[in-house]
Amino acid sequence: MELTAEMRKKVKGQGFLSNKDGEHFSARIITENGVLTAAQMACLSQAAEKFGNGQLAFTSRMTVELPGVKYEDIPAFQEFVGQEGMVTGGTGAKVRPVVACKGTVCTFGLIDTQGLAKEIHDRFFVGYGNVALPHKFKIAVGGCPNNCVKPDLNDLGIIGQRVPMVDEERCRGCKKCSVEMVCPMAAARTEEGKLHINRDVCNNCARCAGKCPFGAVTHGEAMYKVYVGGRWGKQIRRGDALRTLLTKEQAMDACEKAILLFKSKGRPGERFASLVERLGAEEVEKALLSDELLQRREEILAG
Repeated sequence: MELTAEMRKKVKGQGFLSNKDGEHFSARIITENGVLTAAQMACLSQAAEKFGNGQLAFTSRMTVELPGVKYEDIPAFQEFVGQEGMVTGGTGAKVRPVVACKGTVCTFGLIDTQGLAKEIHDRFFVGYGNVALPHKFKIAVGGCPNNCVKPDLNDLGIIGQRVPMVDEERCRGCKKCSVEMVCPMAAARTEEGKLHINRDVCNNCARCAGKCPFGAVTHGEAMYKVYVGGRWGKQIRRGDALRTLLTKEQAMDACEKAILLFKSKGRPGERFASLVERLGAEEVEKALLSDELLQRREEILAG
């Protein structure tokens, strides 16, 4: 079968990317939050043998690609993996699959990264699946300041935070402060008989949680640091962090506002990072922390 450019474009929109040989395609499976069940993995292994070249490849966006699929086998392949609730996709100028680190099970994880990624997937990847944007829009969720999935290099990144608080009445001013000893940022210092935390240096990693034997250091509820306008690739840009930490609900709303801002202000073919540079980080932050974009949601999406 001779494949036309239109045929390739159509199946690419469904998550099937042309292989180098020009005859086969790699099927991109959406994992929602980087997690697959054992049954789903078994299904993909069977699909690789039945429809592909017997191999599975894991992408940097935590999706799975199955190379070697013939054009005429695409419908049967989709039906086969659909038996285990899996779909193909993840291409085009729209919200892309969400990336999340293993913070849900990681000893350093401060938030349920996989749970949050699933919520973002449902609300924005699926909910905004038919919304055309000026360019692709990538979202990443990190569980702590280790930044394993590099949230600040995505269009929008969310990082879990736990802010330490010092109770001076409980602080004994120990000569060898256990909190100071474990702080990886050297932000904790005992001065004049009391523990102090340099907020300009502390990255809210919570490594000091439970380390003071007298309970002088406690941590509040998990908060979320949001980066906007990051970009990886040929032109690298680190995202700008919003100056205030957000609650989970506020972080989700900020994500939606960023998508709406991109939809309403972005130029065709422009990445969100370029939009942030063009409008200015302060102007973008102002838009993401107000409710004006959400109030105009229907108008923006209709446009």
